[in-house]
Amino acid sequence: MDWVAPRKLCPPEVQCALDLIAAVDAGGLPLHPGKVNQIARALGLEVSTKDKVDVTIERIRQALGRTDDSA
Repeated sequence: MDWVAPRKLCPPEVQCALDLIAAVDAGGLPLHPGKVNQIARALGLEVSTKDKVDVTIERIRQALGRTDDSA
C-alpha cells in the first residue's frame, strides 16, 4: 500500500506510552492504575503503587519528552 505513510518505528513500550497519552489527551481516563504503572515501569520509571495516576501520567509525559529529544 504505497498511499499509506510509513509509521515511525519505536519500541513497543514507547508506543504503549504514546497510545496512553493520546487517549488521555483525547479525554479518556485510565480505568486501571496498574496498567499505567506497568507502562511507566516499562519506560524505566520507578513507580509506587501509592502514587496517584495523574502524577504517573505526567512522569510518563516527561519520559517521552526525553525520548523524543534523544531521537
